[in-house]
Amino acid sequence: MTLSDIPLRTLTGEPTSLADYQGKAVLLVNVASKCGLTPQYAGLERLQKSYAEQGFTVLGVPCNQFAGQEPGSAEEIQSFCSATYGVTFPLLEKTDVNGAERHPLYAELTKVADAEGEAGDVQWNFEKFLIGKDGQVVARIRPRTEPEDPALVKAIEELLAA
Repeated sequence: MTLSDIPLRTLTGEPTSLADYQGKAVLLVNVASKCGLTPQYAGLERLQKSYAEQGFTVLGVPCNQFAGQEPGSAEEIQSFCSATYGVTFPLLEKTDVNGAERHPLYAELTKVADAEGEAGDVQWNFEKFLIGKDGQVVARIRPRTEPEDPALVKAIEELLAA
């Protein structure tokens, strides 16, 4: 099974999968509305606006596993993201990224090592996975790395140029 085969659901409950993004570069991020890192939504939206026409999308995955920082319903999450940060990128349903109920997508993603060679559990909200146009994970970026970090922007631009 590839990442593209794993069934997902949008925040509104519609079936989807990463196959819907085949041919695009994707920055998949577990997000939360009440986290110290929540302002990263602004940078994620700027990336979306800057690169969407070149075949890029941010894909947000709300998660309530880190100190209960995403307690809202799907409607509350959508409203918060739209009203507070003007989010236009797609959001998936609230998902467990670690533990016994870890979503199959994250069961695969957490096998990928970060730049220091560490794989395993997602550390916190706003951990990022950069996925190439072919559906393969290119990089794992830990939560404190800002979306517009020069190294991340360079990696996105290289994927889009390939």
